[in-house]
Amino acid sequence: MARIVMKFGGTSMADLDRIRNVAGRVKREVEGGNEVAVVVSAMSGTTNRLVGWCQELSPLHDAREYDAVVATGEQITTGLLAIALQHAGVDARSWQGWQVPIQTDGAHGKARIAAIEGAELIRRMQAGQVPVVAGFQGLGPDNRVTTLGRGGPDTSAVALAAALKADRCDIYTDVDGVYTTDPRIVPKARKLDKISYEEMLELASVGAKVLQTRSVELAMNERVRVQVLSSFADMPGTLVVDEDEIVEKEIVSGIAYSRDEAKITVRGVPDRPGIAAAMFGALAAQNVNVDMIVQNISADGMTDMTFTVGTADLPRARSTLADVQPQLGYAEILADPNVSKISVVGVGMRSHAGVANTMFRALADKAINIQVISTSEIKISVLIASDYTELAVRALHTAYGLDGP
Repeated sequence: MARIVMKFGGTSMADLDRIRNVAGRVKREVEGGNEVAVVVSAMSGTTNRLVGWCQELSPLHDAREYDAVVATGEQITTGLLAIALQHAGVDARSWQGWQVPIQTDGAHGKARIAAIEGAELIRRMQAGQVPVVAGFQGLGPDNRVTTLGRGGPDTSAVALAAALKADRCDIYTDVDGVYTTDPRIVPKARKLDKISYEEMLELASVGAKVLQTRSVELAMNERVRVQVLSSFADMPGTLVVDEDEIVEKEIVSGIAYSRDEAKITVRGVPDRPGIAAAMFGALAAQNVNVDMIVQNISADGMTDMTFTVGTADLPRARSTLADVQPQLGYAEILADPNVSKISVVGVGMRSHAGVANTMFRALADKAINIQVISTSEIKISVLIASDYTELAVRALHTAYGLDGP
């Protein structure tokens, strides 16, 4: 017997037929002798519609009332799935975030989970009942409903698995696992049987869409074994596990890309202590997340700084830099939204030389110019013109020997 948390996303819960399909999957796990809890998202498109209504009524709406509205999508799907399970002969009950309770901080719209009281859910599971829990929501310190923001349902599932001391958290999506890269770009991409938390975290942070960064980070911290698999096909998925569980470590496990990047170059910056702190401090104060940073060598007391931000943050970044121009004294700002970030990730990089050279040579052979480079212990990222995104991904996938048979 195992204790499993099963999480189903919006596409898996999109209509009644798919909810019946989910109920069938849950029933098979229960009949296999497992204790099961389920976490669900709202039906596909529902949350966006609810958000749109809030924004249409008032662009500067009360975040507490916003949460009260958008959390209702999961209330619908928990009840519907509980009904479907009961109809299939499975003892089930729906739970909203406040009923568990899933306690969060008070940051409405982007709350973080503080604690989950899982004792009652464990008691119910041991008695044979399946709790169907609303993802994406919790209860704030002001006793009001909160929502967790981007990646919330996956984060809810991993946090619940940790609280319930589950053996595994199965996240069902519209893909059947984690691939070496996007199969739509590289048909020879291979599905991975296992991937380490660190690799998945790096891939999620640089553009891979399979799991959100928050959920992977939580899984790594709590050592929750996560499996990514398809709601629509009966086949094994990809396990996200501790590095020690992976016997044969690939030098490079995956290649990710992100088109949601913009490059900013601030030219003619006085090269003096504190200038970088003033520039990036102003951006941080406006919640502009800065990623790759390069500073040119100083000449005649002046330097240039190049960095990347998310495309959506570009207007705010330019406005913020314009506001602090008198303080910084730079000459001009150049912005380029037509760039992509390409990243290669693998724990094997720690013990193998030449990984970066392979990347640079493969791109050079395709006449692709590298604009910015950043590295971590298990990742190398480069910024290139967005027109070359797919060519770069295919070239690197081949260069690192990732092409399947």
